Amino acid sequence: MSGPNTSFDPKQVSALNAESVQAVVSEALAAIANCADLAALKDARLAHAGDRSPLALANREIGALPPAAKAEAGKRMGLARQEIKAALDAREALLLEARDAQVLTEEAVDVTLPTYERPVGGRHPLTTLMERICDVFIAMGYDIAEGPEVEAEWINFDALNLPPDHPARTMQDTFYIESADSGVVLRTQTSPIQIRAMLDREVPIYVVAPGRVFRTDELDATHTPVFHQVEGLAVDIGITMADLKGTLDHFAQEMFGAGIRTRLRPSYFPFTEPSAEVDLQCFVCRGQSIGNPERPCRTCGSEGWIEWGGCGMVNPRVLRAVGIDPEIYRGFAFGMGIERTLMFRNGVTDMRDMVEGDVRFTRAFGLEA
Repeated sequence: MSGPNTSFDPKQVSALNAESVQAVVSEALAAIANCADLAALKDARLAHAGDRSPLALANREIGALPPAAKAEAGKRMGLARQEIKAALDAREALLLEARDAQVLTEEAVDVTLPTYERPVGGRHPLTTLMERICDVFIAMGYDIAEGPEVEAEWINFDALNLPPDHPARTMQDTFYIESADSGVVLRTQTSPIQIRAMLDREVPIYVVAPGRVFRTDELDATHTPVFHQVEGLAVDIGITMADLKGTLDHFAQEMFGAGIRTRLRPSYFPFTEPSAEVDLQCFVCRGQSIGNPERPCRTCGSEGWIEWGGCGMVNPRVLRAVGIDPEIYRGFAFGMGIERTLMFRNGVTDMRDMVEGDVRFTRAFGLEA
């Protein structure tokens, strides 16, 4: 029986002898030392420590050695790879330090130089206020309704119980498309959206309609030919003025703070009966300035109330015009100007500031969502 084979031909595994391994290590160390930047070091790492490097290829030959020689060759290869890795890590640390120092030098900022502030800007407050109002009514179970700004005269006037000789239908208030007999106008209010909602939806109907409207007004501190309204409509069985009052009180408190109340003053609108003006309790003096000359209030003129909008129970003629039986269903409607609400909430004194596009005005409101 023969003993273990301890002899091997060194020519077949010459890459594993000490001289060959040392030559590979010396070549790798020289290449690493000559790397001038991190990109070159990355190439050197692949060439001398990668899967196709001379050491990696030589390491595969260990399996051809007899058992007695494998341990020695494995130890030699392990030490060689550790030496190359240590050289790579040390060179990388030096190159990183040099790169960081170069960046600090080249990208240095002179903090003593004058600066030019770039303003962040802001969303237009009319947009954010309309979104806030919509959120209030969505939380109450209302839907948001929309409609075209170019509207049929029948929907804008006739269906809302405005007779042909009503002053609002003259050229002084309404923008007609092409001519006064064209039958097409720029909507003068968002009430046409309510008509479309009643034509398209099944009762019960609870909608709020924000939007842009147009009237032939001159632009001044309190008027503009293009402005925004929000109108609400509820049509259901058993709707009363008490429901309207409660809705308005909740709306007012969401807009102007807890405890704010509203009051209704008798008025007239063709599309509601009975109709009322909505007065808002002064959110500055809370009515404490009434009859008190020592505590005058500029906001409400010491009257304690501020006119906010209009409201009322939907006129039966309007319900019939859209095919809803007024003997079964009743409803309420209300409308407020968004610009007027913004002026109350934020102390804006000139409506022209809202339309002139001056970033100094919108910037004060920021990016409120």
